[in-house]
Amino acid sequence: MPKSKRDRPVTLSKTKKKGREHKETIVNSIRQAAEDYSSVYVFSFENMRNLKFKEFRDQLKSTSRFFLGSNKVMQISLGRSDSDELRPDLHKISKVLHGNAGLCFTNLPKEEVERLFSEYKEYDFARTGSIATEKVELQEGPLEQFTHEMEPFLRKQGMPVRLNKGVVELVSDFLVCDEGKPLSPESARILRLLGIKMATFRLHLISRWSPGEFELYGPGPDDSGVESS
Repeated sequence: MPKSKRDRPVTLSKTKKKGREHKETIVNSIRQAAEDYSSVYVFSFENMRNLKFKEFRDQLKSTSRFFLGSNKVMQISLGRSDSDELRPDLHKISKVLHGNAGLCFTNLPKEEVERLFSEYKEYDFARTGSIATEKVELQEGPLEQFTHEMEPFLRKQGMPVRLNKGVVELVSDFLVCDEGKPLSPESARILRLLGIKMATFRLHLISRWSPGEFELYGPGPDDSGVESS
């Protein structure tokens, strides 16, 4: 009796033994998930927040399993061509696994998965290098939201401030950030102090596979000419 493709040994060269064993564990876990769940989705993400993603994943742990990490390892797990794919047409999933992407194996109905992903969004403070979504400018005058102890820190962030009778005062207008431009470390810190959240953590579905079906929701980071079937 021929061995199933899931049982075939996987060789991951040029890695240390411990790293290789870890990757082989991931490969075997993904291959087992492909057998255990009725469908698999590729999703992309923007402004990843690990804690928020863990909460989303835990919400679905009774019906779904998620994988993030090396796209190459995930591709090897599923097969990268019709000759080594784990199940028919599953290599099409590998072809859209590029960039900031992950796998979601699930037994949930398609409509429920689509709803959960489309509705999900979490707002957070933007990090250095993120693109400002709006212009933020502070006007000359007292900054009563800051205590006097913060005046030295604000000056280190480039803000033209002074203490006036124990109140932090901006001696001239100050541009924190400009819409469409990357945030400097100082701008990101000031926005956090102001409580302004410019980052939105989102998940986007790229493709779906289930036995006999493959669907593209839209172009992924590199869809490599894959078409829905």
